[in-house]
Parts: sequence; C-alpha cells; structure tokens
Amino acid sequence: MKAFALTNIGIKRNTNQDYAFTSEHSVGNLPNILIVADGMGGHKAGEVASEQAVNAVLESIRQNESTDKISIIEEAITEANKKVLNMATSDEKFKGMGTTLVVATLEDNVLYVANVGDSRLYLIDDNEIRQITRDHSLVQEMISLGELDKESARTHTNKNVITRAIGVDKKIVADFFEVDIAEKTKILLCSDGLSNMVEDNQINEIIESCEGMTLEDTVHKLIDTANENGGMDNIAVVLAEV
Repeated sequence: MKAFALTNIGIKRNTNQDYAFTSEHSVGNLPNILIVADGMGGHKAGEVASEQAVNAVLESIRQNESTDKISIIEEAITEANKKVLNMATSDEKFKGMGTTLVVATLEDNVLYVANVGDSRLYLIDDNEIRQITRDHSLVQEMISLGELDKESARTHTNKNVITRAIGVDKKIVADFFEVDIAEKTKILLCSDGLSNMVEDNQINEIIESCEGMTLEDTVHKLIDTANENGGMDNIAVVLAEV
C-alpha cells in the first residue's frame, strides 16, 4: 500500500484544526495505518484535540500486544478519548474541545476501519465511489429517519452538528467495518472540509482523472477543488492505493 496525507487551512478559517497521519510500514502489530481527525473547540483547542487524539492512538497501538486488528484499534480509540477528555476537563482553555476520528489499516486485502464523528472513509474502484463509514451527525440521523434527503443535508443549517466525538463523554462508541479490497482500489479518508465542499461524484471524477499521477498530486487536486468551491473549513485528506 502507498499513501499520502495532507491538511489545509481552507479559505475561511484562521487556524487548522485538522490532523492527518499515515504510515505505510508497521505500527505496533498493525501492518500500516491511516488516520484523519477533525478537531473542535475555540482558541486552538480543536487543533490540540485532533493532534493529541492521533498521538494517543499511535502510542496505544505501539504498546498493544494483541494481534486482533479491531481490538487494537478499539483500545486505541478508548485511550484517545481518555486523553482528550482529561485535557478538556483539567484545563479551562481546553474546555469543550473534542475531535472526530477515522482510523484504518489494511492486511491481506482486508481493510479494518473505525470511525467516530463525521470524518469519512471512501473506497474508489471501477469508476465508483462508496462511503464505508456512517456519519455520526444530526443530519445523518434525520436522513435515516426519512426526514431529510442527502441533497438537502448538504446545505442544512445543522449539517456541522455531530452526535459522537472523541473527548466529550467518558464512554465512547466507535463504529467498525471490515471490507474486502481489490487491487488498485483507492482508499480516501477525509474531514468534512472536503466532503462538504466537493460532492461524492466530483471526488470520484477527480480521482479517476488523476489516474497515472502521483497520490500527492491527486490529494492537492482534491484540496484545491474544495477551496475553489468555497473552502469554508479546514481540509484533511489521506489517499492510499492498494
């Protein structure tokens, strides 16, 4: 697997609260890792939350002696939640901070995925794009209840309200997925700074149009398009190819 990660402040924000990390090599007992976190909180607190969460995930994974991929990631997310929550409750300047988190690792053409919040993981293959994760957000709940369609959700006034986040409650529940991956499949992790600014079909078109280019050039094209479409938020993108 090859991977490239990049964040961008966007056009409208003064700080970058997104954080992304990739390793094509083993981290602890995981063969590789892809992570995106989108922080929230005032006065750089979100920036701290996302970075601290990712660091806590990596530290936990390195220390975990288990060989079960899901349990390794689950424990890492629990540790990240403890770390961010402790900082948020012990220091006034970090009060109320939190972060989304999406984590993935690939072994033997099986992708193991976990997410908390509305940062996403997509698979792009055979000119099709599939969202694997499910947003933990108010508008997603409304969609599930049939109260809102996906197109209306993109412009809904509460589209940024998330229902789960790292560092908010003592107990954290992540969603987990295991997906079989074919060769040449692209794996995309992103914050809502990309998914809110660039529709899924356009993301697919950009990635397909960049076939033969480097992952780095493709990621830059995705971020440039998000900014051209308004750049309303920070943007985090991790792109990997099997």
